[in-house]
Amino acid sequence: MRIAPPPRRALSEPLLPMINVVFLLLVFFLLAATLARPAPFAVIPPEAHSNTAPDSGALTLYLDAQGAAGFGAARGAGALVALGQAAQDARAQCGDCADTLQLRADAEVPGAALADLLPQLSALGFRDLALVVRAK
Repeated sequence: MRIAPPPRRALSEPLLPMINVVFLLLVFFLLAATLARPAPFAVIPPEAHSNTAPDSGALTLYLDAQGAAGFGAARGAGALVALGQAAQDARAQCGDCADTLQLRADAEVPGAALADLLPQLSALGFRDLALVVRAK
């Protein structure tokens, strides 16, 4: 008498290749993403008619509504010292590429505070100043 072998269960789809693809996509998007430094404080730029976008690679100095400066984690006078050090480091790597400073000033910053800041920025070696504004 012949006894038929028991029927084999169908193998479920292996999940390992799908997990590998998900992790590869995760790594790809992490490496492809552009990470930006967080702003030291919230700034509402002034309004203007502009068609140019700010340069994301430039050194950026922030001014709050009271005229206090911020660069990275440093605030006040320490922000200018940190900015000067960052500019020196950037100039050592690429030369004149760090001669432009991006200024993100609040719309309510007093003009006197901005006027007092300009000679200090010039002393740090910045030749060009790009003021970031909101499109009207």
